Amino acid sequence: MFLIGLSANLQAQTSAKSDQKSSFKASLFNLEAVAGETFRYSATLHNTATESRYYALSAKLPPGWFAGFRTMGSPVTSVLLEAGKAQEVAIEVNAGPNSKPDKYAIPVTAVSAGDTLVLNLEAVLKGAYGITITTPSGRLSEDVTEGSVKEIVCTVKNTGTLLLTDVELTSQVPPQWQVTFEPAKIERIEPAGSAEVRATVRVPDKTIAGDYVSTFTAKSQNANSNASFRMTVKTSVWSGWFGILVILAAAGLVYRLINKYGRR
Repeated sequence: MFLIGLSANLQAQTSAKSDQKSSFKASLFNLEAVAGETFRYSATLHNTATESRYYALSAKLPPGWFAGFRTMGSPVTSVLLEAGKAQEVAIEVNAGPNSKPDKYAIPVTAVSAGDTLVLNLEAVLKGAYGITITTPSGRLSEDVTEGSVKEIVCTVKNTGTLLLTDVELTSQVPPQWQVTFEPAKIERIEPAGSAEVRATVRVPDKTIAGDYVSTFTAKSQNANSNASFRMTVKTSVWSGWFGILVILAAAGLVYRLINKYGRR
């Protein structure tokens, strides 16, 4: 009687295990991100069958989107699971460049010869960050004189669909040049909005005439933009006259020496 009861109990446990379905679950199925960021989901694939199974992974995506799968850090398209084993699967989804802000359903499937497992994910696309720095005319070149100060009016535009905050203005200029911005920080720029910034460029004395590049940068926590200005440095009028006077003085000195010593 004991053996019969034990046998019946084992059969019941085996039957209960065989009734359990394999599963494909995620710890978080709904994620938010902005355009250009990756939606990263962490899922677990569990094979409760009594034999090993290959699971092919795929995702049904909106047009222009793409997805990838990783296990133990390596890209995969399928997973081999032994009987009763589970495997962590990282799912990475990227929105298409022209996708509009919205909530998107992302069904992910793991298909084997014995079953088809579906994991229903959601991706909430919030919008996009974008910024540019330019001038009202679009011109990015200026003529400057050595030893002078030049003021350049810049326009910082929000080209995205999300608010920009704390936009900082910085520059990279040739050695000993100086640039100050007014204002140096913009607190906020609404989508499709813009702000005006005045850049004051100080060119050192005795700068050699020629073309120089100065880069202005507008940067927030989420976006940045650079504008390269070509600065053509010209010698001042006074410097030109001074050079002519030096030449004339040298010529006069030579003439005087020739007259003085040439007669002896």
